[in-house]
Amino acid sequence: MPAESRLGDGARLALTTFSTLPVRAGRVDRAAAGTAMALAPAVGALLGAALAGVLLLLGALAPPLVAAGVTVGAGALLTRGLHLDGLADTVDALGSYRRGAAALEIMKKPDVGPFGVVALVVVLLVQTATLADLAGRSGPATLAAVVTAAAAGRLGVAVACRRGVPAARPEGLGALVAGTVGPVALTAGTAGVALVALAAVPGRPWQGPLAVAAALAVAVGLLRHVVRRLGGITGDVLGATVEVVTTLVYLGLVLSG
Repeated sequence: MPAESRLGDGARLALTTFSTLPVRAGRVDRAAAGTAMALAPAVGALLGAALAGVLLLLGALAPPLVAAGVTVGAGALLTRGLHLDGLADTVDALGSYRRGAAALEIMKKPDVGPFGVVALVVVLLVQTATLADLAGRSGPATLAAVVTAAAAGRLGVAVACRRGVPAARPEGLGALVAGTVGPVALTAGTAGVALVALAAVPGRPWQGPLAVAAALAVAVGLLRHVVRRLGGITGDVLGATVEVVTTLVYLGLVLSG
């Protein structure tokens, strides 16, 4: 497949996987999937820019907490809530203390268990509270912070899809994307997110990259646990990774000391 065609198909797949943008689907195979997962942080940056615009606009018209809550809702809308659904399903499976096929079967159930509900509540509360704090910063700093968190969340997906991480099932999104992201793409994505993160905390340029690094370290630990319990990654695990990393980066950006 020509490089131009692979890039175009991968970009379309990335946009349709990580957003609700009305983009016509292209060819879907492992080559396109690898490109899509490598481009995930770029799609996250676009989403982050849109969400920062919502936060800044509403922050000028309404209390910060209201602006933050609407922004979190907009984030769910722009992603069909798929990442939140993946978080709930993954936490329910891990919280069951079952392994392998039994845990994967829990992930397939349409209902949300108590562990999943708690995870959703905690993540949404933390994201709303941290965004309310970020709304009080300067426009450029708020933009950089939200873009950093959203891009880092999707960088977590690239980390989950790096070579050596298996799929839990022989079919599904996990099987399509597992092991498709090489070290060059992963390094480039990390460098790009870290560069944006330098402007996320005024007067403390080190805090943004440190928040990203810490969140990704947690994601790596979580993924190792998932592989031990489930046998590999699934689409739900990728969604959970997005939400966990995004939330941790937001938290890291508002800490002071």
